[in-house]
Amino acid sequence: MLNIVIFGAPGSGKGTQSELIIKEYGLDHISTGDVLRAEIKGKTELGKIASGYIEKGQLVPDDLIIDMLAKVLDSKENSKGVIFDGFPRTIAQAKALKKMLNDRNTDVSVMLNLQVNEEELIKRLLERGKVSGRSDDNLETIKSRLDVYHKQTAPLADYYIGEKKHVEIKGIGSIEEIFRRIKEAIKNI
Repeated sequence: MLNIVIFGAPGSGKGTQSELIIKEYGLDHISTGDVLRAEIKGKTELGKIASGYIEKGQLVPDDLIIDMLAKVLDSKENSKGVIFDGFPRTIAQAKALKKMLNDRNTDVSVMLNLQVNEEELIKRLLERGKVSGRSDDNLETIKSRLDVYHKQTAPLADYYIGEKKHVEIKGIGSIEEIFRRIKEAIKNI
């Protein structure tokens, strides 16, 4: 199985590149946000437990998120692999993901880290805000989101470097140029 963790700051192009990767390699897409919302909407046992945390303004515990991801992964028979979007965000989550995948005789194949300088990220996000009308794409919120991302990212990137799964992808250029770099990285794993 080809299991990819895609990583990058807000505005780095994760969504765009994820779609191209899914189309090129026939992978399944697992977004933790989508999974969480589906479990809650479906009123599953896991969804009810998660909803209890959310209603109290608390984060859903990692083990509960992993259980939800495992359930989704187990439902995808004959899958060629998965692209994980929005997960992991911490070393504890990365270790839990590794264990869950190892229990299924697979592992993360590669962590693609889209590298885009801060000036370009801000420009992209402000532009996206104009086009989409997203209220969170304003300068103050963008700077705050980038700050949080940088504080969380370095340790996670270091974890995947230690696992020999980390590949930096230059995230500047045309969508096609960036995707060619990604395909080259995948070819080399």
